[in-house]
Amino acid sequence: MEAVERHTIAVLVDNEAGVLARVIGLFSGRGYNIESLTVAEVDADQAISRISIVTSGTPMIIAQIKAQLNRLVPVRQLSDLTVEGPSIERELALVKVKGTGNKRVEALRIADIFRARAIDSTNNSFVFEISGSADKLDAFISLMKPLGLNEISRTGVVAIARGAKGI
Repeated sequence: MEAVERHTIAVLVDNEAGVLARVIGLFSGRGYNIESLTVAEVDADQAISRISIVTSGTPMIIAQIKAQLNRLVPVRQLSDLTVEGPSIERELALVKVKGTGNKRVEALRIADIFRARAIDSTNNSFVFEISGSADKLDAFISLMKPLGLNEISRTGVVAIARGAKGI
C-alpha cells in the first residue's frame, strides 16, 4: 500500500467569480480532503489570484489532483511546492486566552518564548498573534489550553518556493 503524503500546491488562477467554488468542487466531488486553503489576489492589473492548498493522499491521488486542477479553465499555473524544491510555509493565528493571576503571567511567559505578540488585552484576557509553521502554532495552542484558551482563528498555510524562481 502506498503511503499517504502531505503536499502544498500553489495555483495561480483568474480572479473571477466561481473559480474557488470550482476548485473546492473538484476536491469534494472526488472525496479529497483539503487540510488548509488560502486565497488572495496577487496581481490586480492582470486579475490573478493565488490559491494555496494543503492536501494529503497517495502519490497517485496527488497526481490526479494536480492533473484535474490543471484542466480547470481559469488555472494559469500550478506548482507542487512539496516536490519542486525547497519552500517556506507559514501560518498566522489569533489566539484568545482568558485568565487571571498566575495563569495570566504564565500565558505571557509562553507567548514570549514563542515570539507571540499580545495585540489585545483586557483585565481577564489576551489575544495573541503568532506566525510560523503549523507545528509551532499547534504547540503554542496546546500550551495555552490549560491556561484558559478561549478561541482560535487561523489563516491556513501560505507557502512560497525558495530561491529566485517564481510560479
